[in-house]
Amino acid sequence: MSRVDEIKAEIERLPNEEITELFRWLSEKDWEHWDQQIEADAQAGRLDFLIREARDEKAKGKLRDL
Repeated sequence: MSRVDEIKAEIERLPNEEITELFRWLSEKDWEHWDQQIEADAQAGRLDFLIREARDEKAKGKLRDL
């Protein structure tokens, strides 16, 4: 049995309140990872195309206020 399978089996034995707590913790970890990835992508210039697209759309008059 893999370590992940063991963890899954342990989770199955948790009470619902603890599963909810674990889910929240995992969600926060996932968002932290996502934030770090976006930051790294931005610093590396991999998101620059979004700025260019927005500027192009603005120049064409296709943007509208939110």
